[in-house]
Amino acid sequence: MGSALYQFYEFNHAAVAPFRAAAEANLWWLRHPLNPFAETLTAKTAAAAFDLFESVTRRYGKPKFGLHETEIEGKPVPVVERVVWERPFCRIIHFEREQSALKVIEGGLEQPKLLIVAPLSGHYATLLRGTVEAMLPHAEVYITDWADARQVPLSKGSFDLEDYVDHVIDMAHALGPELHVLAVCQPSVPVFAAVAIMNERGDPLAPLSMTLMGGPIDTRKSPTEVNRLATERGTEWYERNVITTVPFPHPGFLRRVYPGFVQLSGFMAMNLDRHVDAHWSYFDHMVEGDGDSAQKHREFYDEYLSVMDMTAEFYLQTVDLVFVRHALPKGELTHRGRPVRPEAITRTALMTVEGEKDDISGVGQTRAAHELASALPAGMHEHWEQPGVGHYGVFNGTRWRDEIAPRVRAFMAKQAKRA
Repeated sequence: MGSALYQFYEFNHAAVAPFRAAAEANLWWLRHPLNPFAETLTAKTAAAAFDLFESVTRRYGKPKFGLHETEIEGKPVPVVERVVWERPFCRIIHFEREQSALKVIEGGLEQPKLLIVAPLSGHYATLLRGTVEAMLPHAEVYITDWADARQVPLSKGSFDLEDYVDHVIDMAHALGPELHVLAVCQPSVPVFAAVAIMNERGDPLAPLSMTLMGGPIDTRKSPTEVNRLATERGTEWYERNVITTVPFPHPGFLRRVYPGFVQLSGFMAMNLDRHVDAHWSYFDHMVEGDGDSAQKHREFYDEYLSVMDMTAEFYLQTVDLVFVRHALPKGELTHRGRPVRPEAITRTALMTVEGEKDDISGVGQTRAAHELASALPAGMHEHWEQPGVGHYGVFNGTRWRDEIAPRVRAFMAKQAKRA
């Protein structure tokens, strides 16, 4: 496909820029406090239309976590983001809680060390803001912050699924002993593989526990539309139709990628009715002046529409091994020429979490990890299926905060010390 797809996208973005600028100017005037017509229905309707146009045509940058404070035992504790590990395609962010504030909490504070492995699947790690927020009062939280491939110069080399597994192992070594790992969606497979490799090697820094949430361990179980498309089309179709090269002047010029905007359009198309209804609802709320509902909608879509590119080699390997060939559950997955042996997992406890209405990773796909980790003692297995939630509800929102996160924390507490 070359760079034609990306060039077409860049051209369209440039072509619509004058109209977007005009919309912003009109929006400014229609909502200006000195405009005597600002509160009329006509002005509100026009302003809402301009706002909607601007939001769906904007190019969204990388969002910020914006988590500057948490609350522990009723006391506010300042939080600072610090980068503690970095490679060209990823870095680890530590949400460092102010130690002086922690020391004044009665009885001291002994909490687990948790690495949240964010998906490398088109969205930035900030999509897991709610995941981090719920765990911050209860753990020393770290998260993987994957790089946008179009920002990584070609001279920095390639990045594939085997590199991902190596990164997880390196991160565990960098963060040290008594680590817990939580993988959300896509990283469930490479995290599971990394843990199996570390257990087989007798690595003393193998995590105490891993929690896999809504992940594609075995996509033959309850296949979703995403799974069916991958199986029917095969890897070659994706290489021909969605892989392109990064155009000039991006730092990753000439790197082969799966662009984030292509993945986003695919997800939007699969749930088109839902997104259209949501945007009409957004429009109605702005016209009515329901600021809270409109603002919540805007915040979600600002996050959802912020996308990043993945390297072609990583994406195509994932499609081939995870969704087409089902290499892990079939016992055919290898890493650097050696078989990945799930039955070697004997020292890292395993929890899986699924959503009853998940239309991306179907029910049973994540739970399959327990069958593979067959040598793990019974007391080190746990599974939870959350009623009433879809894919994003597994790691974000009220059900995550009130029902899922407490179970994950309780599981980690049970595995706090390695025997």
